[in-house]
Amino acid sequence: MNKALHVLVYLFLVLSAASLWFEIELNKKRTLLTDRNNLQEDYIIKIASTVEKVEPNKDATAETKKDISPIEAKIVDIPETENVLEDYNAYLEQANLETYSWNNPETKKQLRNVYVLDFEGNIVMDGNRPETQGPGTERELLELLLDGASKMRTKLDTTRAELVKLHKILDEQVTELNKLKPLARQDKVTIVEKNEKIAKLEEIKADLENQIVKIKAQIDELNAEITSLKDEVVTAQDETAAAKEELEKSQKLVEQLKKLIQEMIAERNRNTGDGSNINSIPTGEKGKIIEADNQNMFALVEFDAKTMKELKGDNLDHPIPNLELGVKRPGFHGEAGEFIGRIRLRQEVREKNYIICDILGPWKQGDIQAGDIVFAD
Repeated sequence: MNKALHVLVYLFLVLSAASLWFEIELNKKRTLLTDRNNLQEDYIIKIASTVEKVEPNKDATAETKKDISPIEAKIVDIPETENVLEDYNAYLEQANLETYSWNNPETKKQLRNVYVLDFEGNIVMDGNRPETQGPGTERELLELLLDGASKMRTKLDTTRAELVKLHKILDEQVTELNKLKPLARQDKVTIVEKNEKIAKLEEIKADLENQIVKIKAQIDELNAEITSLKDEVVTAQDETAAAKEELEKSQKLVEQLKKLIQEMIAERNRNTGDGSNINSIPTGEKGKIIEADNQNMFALVEFDAKTMKELKGDNLDHPIPNLELGVKRPGFHGEAGEFIGRIRLRQEVREKNYIICDILGPWKQGDIQAGDIVFAD
């Protein structure tokens, strides 16, 4: 009895170990199946997002008009045309069509429903096997995806066929264009040659027109000379009287010139009088700078009436003496205080108390400006 009990215990332990091993292996398979199912679900959602859900509008058309009017030497405002893409399936160009969007809880739940369920949530059986085809199942979604992919494959094949047609049309157009290119080059060469001939003819025409203008000018000059000679013949009789009148005018002019020369001699004698020896004037402020050009070294000075008499005499009839005067600027702080430079009298501006002066470079302490004070030292 004890031996039988020991055998049963050992047998129970062996069966328990076997059960534990099967449980561990089953858990591994369950984890594998779960990961595989999750991976397939994620990629089904991603693949579905690339499959177009709706069909393109097959009524779309494309139009590329080709000028088929013959090339003639005349202007054609409205040429005859034809649509080279008349048989082209333009709907193939439609992009960004709506795709399946299954990344939502409801669709994900349906992807996990492998079997058809009844209203109580029980699996519907097809004989001895669970029913997998029906609404609300994963198979329904996969059929939609397969149908969309099939339509896209059909459209892809149609697109390839259209590309072949377009390739043929392109070859025909390129062949025709290549035939026209030599003619166009020859026409361009002809146009250039014609333009060169026209340019030469225009030059010849311009030369002829210039010659015509010159000839007309010569004719006008000859006519003018003829008219002038006629006028000379008409006025020849009056020349003697006119000559006498001119002689009288010349005599009067000589007398005027004599008087003018005498006045000039007197003026020169006065200018060489005592005033030319003035080499100094009383010290003090004499005027101010009106304008200065430090680049060309001259300045325009306005003197007061008293200073003008000191320079030119009481009657203002003496020439400007060759004097040097100082220039200062109140508030200026240079190495010599307010002193900024010296000037030399050069030329008087008539009817004004203005005298043009030279700026003496060696004395410059800075640029002379309008408003600076002129003084005698």
